[in-house]
Amino acid sequence: MPILGIARALRRMRRDWDRRARENARHYVATGRREWTDTEFYESGEAELREHVYNDLGNICQGKDPKEMKVLEIGCGAGRMTVPLAGFFGEVYAVDISGEMVRHARHALRGFPNAHVFQNNGKDLSGLRRHWWRRWGIGGKLQLDFALSCLVFQHIPNRVVIESYVREVNRLLRPGGLFKLQVLGYTEREPDPDPSWIGVAFDPERARELAEQFGFELRYQYGVGGQYYWLWFFKVRDAN
Repeated sequence: MPILGIARALRRMRRDWDRRARENARHYVATGRREWTDTEFYESGEAELREHVYNDLGNICQGKDPKEMKVLEIGCGAGRMTVPLAGFFGEVYAVDISGEMVRHARHALRGFPNAHVFQNNGKDLSGLRRHWWRRWGIGGKLQLDFALSCLVFQHIPNRVVIESYVREVNRLLRPGGLFKLQVLGYTEREPDPDPSWIGVAFDPERARELAEQFGFELRYQYGVGGQYYWLWFFKVRDAN
């Protein structure tokens, strides 16, 4: 897609997610209900971690103490999963395209000095790199131990944007580290009138191509053909 087309898509995504956050941030992060109490909202994030993180610590930690790990969450929304992530891992970085969502997440994480939330441009991690350079100097290099994206890429309608994120994660992830991501698995569906809600779909062949193109090995997958298609990308080399 031409650069102008990508820029236009990113502006649309930022505008729409800011609007959703102002309308009802928690509902659009977790659409199971319209109203959430604080306890219910963050407990639902804890439940996601039990399903996708705590039961997979062999692949995620690989023998490392969670409290010594640096982890990244792409698409943190209002902090539903970021809060329990910050309670479990040593250092947590989180990004979201929506400034309104970031405001909610930062408020939720005000008691977690080990959590750092950034508004990004919706396609890369340049803001995170700048934060690290300001902290440690231009020669400092952030190396992540684990990266996670849940219920986010299923809303991104542009394959180039997803590819950009995968490339960026490869650059920051330590060799052998895991990027666990959920994408949309529906490959045949009706066009959606809201282009920033239903994202681009992947089948196993396209998922494997995505991994290999950017220096990952697709070792496991779950949920082929469904809304919640999970991919285990293990880093094998630095991206180009």
